[in-house]
Amino acid sequence: MGFKPVTDYQTIRTTRTGDVLTITLNRPERLNAAPPAMFDEIADTLDHLGGARAVLITGEGRAFCSGADLAAGGAEAAAGGGQKSYRALTRSYNPTMMKIARLDVPVVTAVNGPAAGIGCSLALASDFAIAGESAYFLQAFANIGLVPDGGASWMLARMVGKARATEMMLLGERIPAAKAEAWGLIYKAVPDAELMDQANALAARLAAGPTRALGLMRQGLAAALESDYAKALTMEAEHQRIAGDSEDAREGGLSFLEKRKPAFKGR
Repeated sequence: MGFKPVTDYQTIRTTRTGDVLTITLNRPERLNAAPPAMFDEIADTLDHLGGARAVLITGEGRAFCSGADLAAGGAEAAAGGGQKSYRALTRSYNPTMMKIARLDVPVVTAVNGPAAGIGCSLALASDFAIAGESAYFLQAFANIGLVPDGGASWMLARMVGKARATEMMLLGERIPAAKAEAWGLIYKAVPDAELMDQANALAARLAAGPTRALGLMRQGLAAALESDYAKALTMEAEHQRIAGDSEDAREGGLSFLEKRKPAFKGR
């Protein structure tokens, strides 16, 4: 399917630079608080990659995403809104998170400020989360009588272990970018002024890689977290069969023999 231009969306902005598709959460006046419609638009964008070989997600203005939009009746709705929250999660937020997980191209998030609630889940759903030094990650649900969503309870325990996941969820305190890097919660923290340059460079590097193999790697990692060793071995063999038949694998082997840098085409 073809790439959709920026004018088709109300809560995000999309741009294409080479083989990198950038999704910018675009409600800066609300610190990019995300109504269900924002996640619906992200999902639609992911259905129209138009041949893009990497995705970069960031936020406009001072925040990455401050959570679901309470005023819009989003996932972290006020007391008494449980059924509305359930509908928003099952119809909008969760399907989009699953779409990101199943994507067959690498995903980078450039976290340019607060990443709270569902915004924290979105930031951590990437293959590489790069955060500016002023950014922080927050599971604020305990502070408002709600529970983590967007897959946070699954992700956090696997990323940083039960003790630190419990700290984030039950205490509801900010985890600054430097601490998030030290914990292994994110890929790395960088000076704010360097964030987008580094994120763009990484996304471009991934987009120039063997796309089929990289997609299989990210899917294999997710599947391995839910399987035993024997199943992981079988899955790797199947993925190796698929990757080995790709044009990029043939180019990789040829470039090795010819002692030159491979020119991967994503096929």
